[in-house]
Formats: sequence, C-alpha cells, structure tokens
Amino acid sequence: MAAAPTAGASPASASLPPWPSRARPAPSSRPRRPGAPGRQGSRERAWERRYGLIKPQRTPKGHRLYAREDIERVEQILQWLNRGVPVSQVRELLDRPEASEAPPADASDWPGQRAQLLTAVEALDQARLETLYGQALSLYPVPVCITELWAPVVRELEERWGEKLGDALQRLSLEAFLRTRIGTRLLHANGLARGPVLLLAPLPDDPGTLWQLLAALAASDQGYRVQLLDAPLPFGELPLAVECFHAGSVLMAGSHAGRTDLVRRQLPRLAEQLEVPVALCGPVARIREADLADTRVAVLGDDLDQAMSRLQTLLPAA
Repeated sequence: MAAAPTAGASPASASLPPWPSRARPAPSSRPRRPGAPGRQGSRERAWERRYGLIKPQRTPKGHRLYAREDIERVEQILQWLNRGVPVSQVRELLDRPEASEAPPADASDWPGQRAQLLTAVEALDQARLETLYGQALSLYPVPVCITELWAPVVRELEERWGEKLGDALQRLSLEAFLRTRIGTRLLHANGLARGPVLLLAPLPDDPGTLWQLLAALAASDQGYRVQLLDAPLPFGELPLAVECFHAGSVLMAGSHAGRTDLVRRQLPRLAEQLEVPVALCGPVARIREADLADTRVAVLGDDLDQAMSRLQTLLPAA
C-alpha cells in the first residue's frame, strides 16, 4: 500500500495511489515526493532505468513528475505483476493494449529465485540474501514477493529443519537478517502510515519468528502501523501492551500447532478479555482452525495475502 500523502501535497506530489481515476490532467508543477526508503521509490527507479516501463517527466532538479497517464501505467504494471507476470515481460504486454490474458509465467523466474534463496540460506550467504531480498522488493509488490518467494521458501525450510547440525544456525541467521531489514522498513513506514496500530506478537513456545516477520511486512504494506514484539509476551501483559501502544488489534503468528491448552483455552480467554480483536495467522491458523471455530479468535489462515484481506474486515486500514 502506498504511503499516505503529505498534507497539502498535490496528486502528482503524493506517493502513487493504488487505484487512480481515469482523468488525465497535466503534470503538477510540484515534484512528486519519492516513495519511502526501500519501498515504492526504489521500485519505480528500477522500472524506469532497468526496464523502461515508465518515463516520468523531470524538474530542473531531477525530481520525477507523474501525469495521470503515468499513474495509470503504474496501475497497469501492478495489475500484471499481481497476476504473476515476470517484470521482464510486462513491457511487451503494455505495448499490446489489446492483451487481456496474462501469458504463462516464465518457468525460470520465481522457481529460480526460490532455489537461489534456499541455497543462500543454507550457505549462510548474507550478501546473496541481501541481493535477493532487495531485488524482489524493488521490482514486485510486497504481496507478490511474499506469496511467490518468501512464504514458499520458509515453508520448505521449516520442513527441512530438524535436529541436524546447522539447522538452528540457519534459522537464527535468517531471522536476524529479516528482523533487521523488515524492522528498518517498519521504522520508515510507521512514520508515514495513517492506519491503526497493529500489535504483532509470536505465539508462546513457537520455535521461530519467521511467519511473524512476514506478517509484519504484509501488514505494513497495507497501511497499518505495526508494533512488532519479537519475543512472546505473557498473555497477562497483553492488555497493558494494547493500552500503552493504543493498538486497534492484536495479531499473533506461529509456524507450529502450539500447545493444546494454549490454543484451546488461553488464547480464547485472552480474546474475551481484550476490547480489541485478536487474530491468528501463519501455519498454526490452518492447523488449529477447528479448535478455534467457536471462539472470538479470528483465524486468518496461512496465506498472508488473504490474511490481510480478512484483517481489513476486523480493523480497516487507513
């Protein structure tokens, strides 16, 4: 989700809206503010310089100016990317306006990136992780990056990891990498977002925080101000956390089934005590859906894109 416009900014000077109108006024005389660091701005630069997808006008100082037709083109680019089309194929589709169906995605694109990411994690190759992380987010919307790259890789890694020497090191190394990158992203995004505060915490006893970190990335992209707790908080202190952070909802994430008494008794009791919605996402939500069917806990599922859509019904973003 694009950052909220600065007060008083013209349409051309705000971050690009996701669904612009069809009118085509001339470009504003004021430069459009670039996207937040690591977010829309770098993606637009890659589309312009590497792929020639957009050609905004420039001010004498080099700032981009977007006319309405440029914003419409960005909308079309996002539509193709959200349908799984590799960015390298989008320009051809834009030049053929009669095309309405996406071509088969390049078989070497997402599977190839997933294979590279798995190899980088197993090799503890931080430089390669940095490249793959930055490259994907600079070219594709966050929901596509999570659905096509990060969530499948995390699932596969969690299936592989056990008690072998090096498994714990791989997990902790990847968690530390994502915590730093996503934490930096949240720092900038929270300062621009106008949505409600979402308190995001891992389930107690969950072996890791990877799903929580991905959920934080997805929620921030939707415009929520994410307050991320990277370690479990005792349920008895969550009401205090909600009050102190002025949270509009609590979202918990987990990768494993969790303790039966925790899911069946403690979590529903917490949802009864709090005055804000309590939601659950990640694999634990799919595993424990039946156990929580008759409770006030909102089970959002392990597809994080769908989970964010369901969260909107509980806590609409800005």
